[in-house]
Amino acid sequence: MCGRYALGVGEEDVRVHFSIDAVIDPGLVPSWNIAPSHGAAAVMERFEHPDAATPAGRGERIRQLRCLTWGFVPHWAKTPGRAMINARAETLPDKPSFRSAGLKRRCLVPASGYYEWQDTPAGKQPWFLSAGEGDPLLAFAGIYEAWRGGPGEPWLRSVAIVTRSAPDAIGHIHDRCPLVVPTHLWTQWLDPNPLERSDLRRLIDAIPDPLLRPRPVSREVGNVASNHPGLVESIEAR
Repeated sequence: MCGRYALGVGEEDVRVHFSIDAVIDPGLVPSWNIAPSHGAAAVMERFEHPDAATPAGRGERIRQLRCLTWGFVPHWAKTPGRAMINARAETLPDKPSFRSAGLKRRCLVPASGYYEWQDTPAGKQPWFLSAGEGDPLLAFAGIYEAWRGGPGEPWLRSVAIVTRSAPDAIGHIHDRCPLVVPTHLWTQWLDPNPLERSDLRRLIDAIPDPLLRPRPVSREVGNVASNHPGLVESIEAR
C-alpha cells in the first residue's frame, strides 16, 4: 500500500515537469509528509467543453493541475464514510468502488517518493522509496471522483493512488507499491475519453515495474505533524 508520500517541490516545478496548461488550484507548496485526508496535487486532462452534446464539440484536451483530497469517495456513496486511499491495479477494471473512475477519470499524482514501514525485531522501520539521486519526480497512477451529499452542498473531489505488487527488489519492505506511470504513457493514462475494461487492463499491463531505491529514514515520519526535508534523509547518512 501507499499510506504516506512526499512532494518536495512546489507549483512551478510541477507545472513545468508535467507540461501543465492550466493551474486550477494554485498555491501548491512542498510537503514531505502527505497523509490520508490531506490535499494531494493531481494532474488530469479535461476537454475544453466536457458537457458538449457531441464529441466534436468538446474541443481540445487541457492538462490541469488540481488539489484533491487524498481518500477516494465513490460518486454513488450516501456518505463519505471511510475514504479509500489506494486502489489495486489488478481489480481496478472490475471493482464497483473504483471501476467507473478507472475507466473515465484517471490522473497522475506527482511525488518525490513514498514511505513504507518494515517489520523488524526492533520495531517498525520506515523507508523512503524514490527514483534515487536527487529524487526526480515520479508520477503515481491515480483515479479521482467528485461527490456531494445533495443539491447545493459543496463538492468533495477526492483521489486514490493505484497500487500493484511490489517488484522483488523492494518486496522485502512491503508487498505492494504505487503504480508508477512512465513518461511515454502519461498521455494514454490521462486520456479523458472513456476506456473499455479490456483497454484499461492492457494499459495497466503495459506499465513496467518501477525502478525505486529505498533508504531507511527516521521514525519521526510517523508523526503526521512533522513536515520538513529531513524526513527523507537516510539515517545511515546521518
